[in-house]
Amino acid sequence: MGRLVPAVARALDVLELFLESEGSLSAPDVIRRLGLPRTTVHELLTTLAARSYLAPVQEQPGRYRLGVRTHQLGSRYAEQLDLAAEGQQVARAIAETCDETVHVAILEDADVIYIAKVDSTHAVRMVSAAGRRLPAHCTSVGKMLLAMLPEDELDARLGERELLAMTPDSITGPAALRSALAEIRERGTAVEHRESNPDVSCVAAPVRDGAGRVVAALSISVPMIRWSEEREAELSALAEKGAGDLSARLGHRGSR
Repeated sequence: MGRLVPAVARALDVLELFLESEGSLSAPDVIRRLGLPRTTVHELLTTLAARSYLAPVQEQPGRYRLGVRTHQLGSRYAEQLDLAAEGQQVARAIAETCDETVHVAILEDADVIYIAKVDSTHAVRMVSAAGRRLPAHCTSVGKMLLAMLPEDELDARLGERELLAMTPDSITGPAALRSALAEIRERGTAVEHRESNPDVSCVAAPVRDGAGRVVAALSISVPMIRWSEEREAELSALAEKGAGDLSARLGHRGSR
């Protein structure tokens, strides 16, 4: 393994300051935050500006903002992202932590499609497959995704018709579903008890892209024989962590 190059590390440190800044930075700002010598900071800023990674703020002499080159790199990174592949990697890490089945799903019309899945190693576990399609209102991932839709889009997808039941515990009434979705929006996670499978409960959390849009949800599914209130709280937190990790891979910053 090669050694780190100090000059490159310092240049990256300068660029990463903009992840925490609302706008522009000056040389004194950089000196104060990084503790680097004045001459070094001016050389770094000059070099980064010459390569268009930073740009001088015309109306504020001595201050810099991110340059066009950083936008180009970010756009290229986004183009190369594969949600299913990234989701599979995160799902694997979460499954290794809890040894339960983990899914990542997207919303299509009024259904969810599972795009990534990692199985539990337990003999008793949820049976499913990537590519499977289920009614969104019967699943934790689906309810999570429905809850994040604007009201008019939710109306267009669901209308006011009676909903399909997959089990006796499935929500079938439009009013009951909307009440459940309001609670999910408030809580930030979704829970489903025996609504798609009479022997399974699930928790789910939203996955956001770089623009902050909810593009998927990550869930953890547990057979009822291993379910409890304590386990629900533990797995809800873990689902949020997994969804946050996947969101970060998609370029999202912040918790919501």
